[in-house]
Amino acid sequence: MARSWLLLIVLTLPLAAPVASAETEPAKRLFGAVADPSPQAPEVFGGYSKGCLAGAMRLAPTGEGWQAMRLSRNRNFGHPSMIAFIERLSTAAQAIGWPGVLVGDIAQPRGGPMLTGHRSHQTGIDADFWMRPAPDRELTRQEREKLSSFNVVAPDRKSLSQAWTPEHYDVIRAAAEDLGVARIFVNAAIKQGLCEQARDRGDDRGWLRKVRPWWGHDHHFHVRLHCPPGSPGCQAQDPPPPGDGCDATLAWWFSDEALNPKPKPGPKKVRKAVTLADLPEACRSLVTR
Repeated sequence: MARSWLLLIVLTLPLAAPVASAETEPAKRLFGAVADPSPQAPEVFGGYSKGCLAGAMRLAPTGEGWQAMRLSRNRNFGHPSMIAFIERLSTAAQAIGWPGVLVGDIAQPRGGPMLTGHRSHQTGIDADFWMRPAPDRELTRQEREKLSSFNVVAPDRKSLSQAWTPEHYDVIRAAAEDLGVARIFVNAAIKQGLCEQARDRGDDRGWLRKVRPWWGHDHHFHVRLHCPPGSPGCQAQDPPPPGDGCDATLAWWFSDEALNPKPKPGPKKVRKAVTLADLPEACRSLVTR
């Protein structure tokens, strides 16, 4: 009889809540909690929106021709190839009269999904560059948190604002002509302005192939590098389509379908949180050691 009562008690006890583990925890929490890069050789694993980064380099808050912004986010880490690119672009920008570049988000110390914001920027070979040139002095940490970039797109979303200058064209062109760059994302109005100005200047237009229109990107341009050497697990994006992109494909971005997309019928789908199981196997060791 005693054994029967014991069995009844066990069967009626509430089930214990499942214990959270690294396998079920959203990966953005795991990667967002790590403050420092991993102590190993630099290597990219996975793709821009599902990947991670080993052996990252930290971009110094201030360098020769650049200043890193929003330091509290701890997103000024990248693959050494990205840090080298920032140095090259800063030099090129100053040579054409741009006082210096303000660098936005690159990646977290070990890459991976971010707690807020970007779906990409996970492998340390993406970086945002503000449309606002750096001032002629070093910004304080507080200023880097509060200062905003310039919106160079007009309210009609089809043309450039008064904040746009010829130097914006020159800086983006310098970035696109860098051999390490795979793509640059800008607002469609910026892409159109670049196409028109290249035509008016009589410039070579081959570099425009890398500059691709995408929603947002009116306060900054987003540079994406090629997969670096020594990273066989890096998943490259397909090359841009042939041509300079100043054609009917660009015209679509100014259609009502693109500017004012209609909400899809039915309940809004909740995006599934990315876990370690969704990332390359090598990413697991970067946050579970």
